[in-house]
Amino acid sequence: MESTEPDTLSPIPSDSLGNQISKYKTMFTEAYKRKPIPYWILLFISIIAMLVAFPASGILSRVYYDNGGQSKWIISWVAVAGWPITALILLPTYIVNKTFPTSLNFKLVLSYICLGFLSAADNLLYAYAYAYLPASTASLVASSSLVFSTLFGYLLVKNKVNASIINANVVITAALTIIALDSSSDKYPYITDSQYIMGYVWDILGSALHGLIFALSELVFVKLLGRRSFIVVLEQQVMVSLFGFLFTTVGVIVSGGFQGMASEASTFKSGKSAYYLVLIWSAITFQFGVLGGTAVIFLASTVLAGVLNAVRTPITSIAAVILLHDPMSGFKILSLLVTIWGFGSYIYGSSMDTKSS
Repeated sequence: MESTEPDTLSPIPSDSLGNQISKYKTMFTEAYKRKPIPYWILLFISIIAMLVAFPASGILSRVYYDNGGQSKWIISWVAVAGWPITALILLPTYIVNKTFPTSLNFKLVLSYICLGFLSAADNLLYAYAYAYLPASTASLVASSSLVFSTLFGYLLVKNKVNASIINANVVITAALTIIALDSSSDKYPYITDSQYIMGYVWDILGSALHGLIFALSELVFVKLLGRRSFIVVLEQQVMVSLFGFLFTTVGVIVSGGFQGMASEASTFKSGKSAYYLVLIWSAITFQFGVLGGTAVIFLASTVLAGVLNAVRTPITSIAAVILLHDPMSGFKILSLLVTIWGFGSYIYGSSMDTKSS
């Protein structure tokens, strides 16, 4: 009689590393063939913009303070002063796509004003953080914005949260704790203990506000616009940056920042021309980083944008160590690795939600 028992000696199929690589290779090849060459060129440019422009903006903020700059209002102002760049890119898209600007109503304008005000406040908080913290430390602490984005996204927009995303938030919080344990190793000699502590506080508050702005922006798309397209996001970016620019300009005027620019330029360690170049390039790089992030989300996915955000943190930290000679202790390296682990967990959790949808 033929045995009906399973053959225990037969090999059990498994997904080996080679099989996984082959699957991903096939997936990327098929994805490449589905899109035209200009699409991939634009996506590549957008990725480079995110990975270069955002870290460059943070490094330039630290260069400003290292060379004698003092005004937090000026640094927060240059973050939104480049808003005409986005506007100049938006205008041709109406012609290319043969469409018209989104109609404005009272609620939409009010939402743009509120987001602009919050954006101005957020930039000011980050300006204080970079004034008191090394760029490598400030970028690591700012990664806590993911925790607040998850929290506010869940509370306001009802975004899904799974075990991997919760794990990511716990891990990133642990990374911040690791940095705090090594706080004495990277404090600048001219920064007091209270200023250093407040640098952490401003950075975390800025990250919390950044998370709130992200959730509120999503809420505007869901409740007021009912649609999300590349043009609509560019419109929102222009309007929010415009109102943020107006609010910040008022703050600079009241604080005497514009009058103090001439004095700062004359005492800038690297020279007057270097002073203005730092401010100009800060404005340009920040806007190109925003544009790159927007393009990546709509050309690819939010998951890819999350991957690039994860990569951006070590790029900023390593660039700060190389260019600004920031101290990089064992604790900070450990915190960096833990942060990358947290981002990876978040990306995995987000991709699982995307697949289930």
